[in-house]
Amino acid sequence: MWIVKILYAPFMLLGFNGAAIWLISNGAPHWTLAPLFVAALWSSFTLERWAPYVIDWNRPHNDKARDVAHFVVNESANVTSVLSLPVIAAIIPWSGIWPHHWPLWGQVLLAVIVADFGVTLAHYYSHKYRLLWRFHAVHHSVKRMYGFNGLMKHPFHQAFELVAGVTPLVLAGMPLDVAFLLGFAIAIQLLLQHSNVDMRIGTFKYFLALAPVHRFHHLKEAGDGDVNFGLFTTIWDRMLGTAYYDRDKRFSSDELGIGAQPDYPTGYLRQLIQPFLRQP
Repeated sequence: MWIVKILYAPFMLLGFNGAAIWLISNGAPHWTLAPLFVAALWSSFTLERWAPYVIDWNRPHNDKARDVAHFVVNESANVTSVLSLPVIAAIIPWSGIWPHHWPLWGQVLLAVIVADFGVTLAHYYSHKYRLLWRFHAVHHSVKRMYGFNGLMKHPFHQAFELVAGVTPLVLAGMPLDVAFLLGFAIAIQLLLQHSNVDMRIGTFKYFLALAPVHRFHHLKEAGDGDVNFGLFTTIWDRMLGTAYYDRDKRFSSDELGIGAQPDYPTGYLRQLIQPFLRQP
């Protein structure tokens, strides 16, 4: 369905984030973002079946329960982190430099750009240092790419990325409304980055870190996947010299995973303890 391939990315990126900003701007409570994200999740899974990149990636690979567990644990941790911001703000002995006078959409855009920088660097160094890689490897063990993959992370590594991306924003005095909207934007972006929709994004592939770009990051062979670390954009990858795209490349499950660890554990609890075990 060509119309799905063309409109999927703007529908998810602009439609749901726009709706979230509109809700919060008009005084809606923060919990209303939860059903909105459920709608986004349902839309993503539905459209993956209407216009799949790889049909087989829509079928469970003995990973459904594990991915749901990762999603529930990691999203719960994200919400808890956001809810703790008022406490953190009370501890910080200064009011920060946050541009509260900006429109809400502008504040969210600023938060996205700053968080993108921190998360990109955390992601980049997770491929450079063995200790960080042990925890990040959980995310790279996938053998198919679909919406839920974005939140398939070891909780410790997710916390590391969160601290790297959000600390400057917290110190700057980011309001709670913006924090919730940033968390929502990240969740939508992770869906888009790992989606199995055969999306067509044109020249935006040179600016936005969506699935057509991010799939290269999941190539299993050492070195091949050390590209496209960005969460939201390719800006920082271009500065790091790690941006890469080949329009003729098509991906399959055989090319995904961890080449040096083809038998990486697939169960949720095994993946939690794997970073603490002796590595090959």
